[in-house]
Amino acid sequence: MANVKKEKTRHLGRGLESLLGPTTIVDVEAEGLASDAAAAPNFPPDSQLRDSLQEISIEAISANPYQARTVWDEQDLADLAESIKANGVIQPIIVRQVESGYQLIAGERRFRATQLASLKTIPALVREATDEQLLEWALVENIHRADLNPIERARAYQNYINTFSLTQAQAAERLGENRSVIANHLRILDLPQEVKQMLTDGQLTMGHVRAMLALPTDELRRKLANRALAGRLSVREVERLVRRYLTTTDQAKTTVRSKPPHILDLENKLGSQLGTKVGIETRKNGQRGRIIIEFYSLDEFESIAEKLGLASMEQI
Repeated sequence: MANVKKEKTRHLGRGLESLLGPTTIVDVEAEGLASDAAAAPNFPPDSQLRDSLQEISIEAISANPYQARTVWDEQDLADLAESIKANGVIQPIIVRQVESGYQLIAGERRFRATQLASLKTIPALVREATDEQLLEWALVENIHRADLNPIERARAYQNYINTFSLTQAQAAERLGENRSVIANHLRILDLPQEVKQMLTDGQLTMGHVRAMLALPTDELRRKLANRALAGRLSVREVERLVRRYLTTTDQAKTTVRSKPPHILDLENKLGSQLGTKVGIETRKNGQRGRIIIEFYSLDEFESIAEKLGLASMEQI
């Protein structure tokens, strides 16, 4: 018996694939467009898919107003435009119909490259979508793109969480991400603008800036970022410099005020229990004071909170 070769499903990206399902005519005709209920409202099965695939005028299509990407690789677009000139647009974009014509849901890179290639029309799947669905799909598609820079991804996470009033845990579940990934990206938005620009330009990595977040001031973060850039320091080298600074600062604080042996013993015992540095400061002959529990990463905080039976950082 002759082997029947099944047409391979082409992908629009992991985020959109989870929302709209496969987009080849052969597979969709048999299975329908399936949505991931955890990520967005389901599309009903579309028995009229062949009618929804249209060749649409480029001039009739407007951009997606919720597009999270802000940086486009011009050379990459030029290369894709040359490919489109030679082979056409293999993967259709996805649009919705609006009063002025059509609005892009997904596929802006192909849309821009087709414009560069000076083609008059582009293949598109026409879907129904509300403004809320358009926003969520645009965010999800962009979040799952491999070529988003860390700042773009962080802003997309933040926009997604704020728009739909989600906790980090809920956003992680809907996006199929690890919650710590989302938390770490959101934290880098607190960095000084100069450091964020270095990250956007690829001069520093997420590993570099995550280590810098442990420093207490923006000025120290700027100085270390410039030093890392000038000296081409590795992530491990930056982490060592941060630890050295924090250790030296802690030692200086301890030197300023010596503590009674029983207080030091309590600090050591609490520190051993929680797996981090613990400080005890007393006032009024030891009758009042405070306990300071330090943490140097979000993961370490979560571990301490769990040991103490407290809420996670996102709930505080």
